[in-house]
Amino acid sequence: MTDFRSAAIGVFDSGVGGLTVANAILDLMPAEAIHYVGDTAHLPYGPKPVEEIRHYSEVIVGYLLDQGCKLIVVACNTATAAALEHLRQRWPEVPIVGMEPAVKPATAATRSGVIGVLATRGTITSSRYAALASRYAQDIRMLQDPCMGLVEHIEAGRLHDSETAALLQKVLAPMQAAGADTYVLGCTHYPLVIPLLRELLGDTVTLINPAPAVARQVNRLLSERDLLATTPPERPLLIQATGSLDSFRLLVPQIFHQAVILESLDLGDR
Repeated sequence: MTDFRSAAIGVFDSGVGGLTVANAILDLMPAEAIHYVGDTAHLPYGPKPVEEIRHYSEVIVGYLLDQGCKLIVVACNTATAAALEHLRQRWPEVPIVGMEPAVKPATAATRSGVIGVLATRGTITSSRYAALASRYAQDIRMLQDPCMGLVEHIEAGRLHDSETAALLQKVLAPMQAAGADTYVLGCTHYPLVIPLLRELLGDTVTLINPAPAVARQVNRLLSERDLLATTPPERPLLIQATGSLDSFRLLVPQIFHQAVILESLDLGDR
């Protein structure tokens, strides 16, 4: 009988951004296997209608569960806002972990009372984000920006070029002028430009990357269910993309040091 503890954790995002979450999971739980799907055929999710994102998410989760995954991570803030509750209702027996902008830790970290939130339009306009802001940030000034074009720059591997810097500087300037001292990275792509953000913002501000907190939640859920892997995975990290593999070829070697299988994924007419 197969030990389900050795099954993979399924992780998905619209592109390479969720790799920052997969990396945090492997840092905390190096014995775990990861099966990652990047939906590059439909990138970016941010501007798309909720129903469309929900459909893509349901198809991918169904595929990952068919592959035997023991837990699912929706490693995308936009997909979490659009689809997480729907996915949990569809598969109530499956532990499904989502992302959310780290508003609560940001309010605890700020000294100036001003927070900058870098997130996609789909996240910023979601009821999930509004509820977090209402609950934790009533006495905090929150400045949001959808960072239009940033995901595409990151997917192109342009993590440190002048155009990416100019885009970020335009986003950050009004936040800096307002006195923001804490910045929430509300998209899983954005931790990939932390070095550039540090150059633009300096070392005194706080940058909040939610990926380590998500990894801790995955660890907790697996532990509660006695599903933590007990031996190193037999297979390398598996990464599949529904469209172009170019961004993965550029960025995977910069993120992971273990063996990786990178391949195309055809989910058919969905």
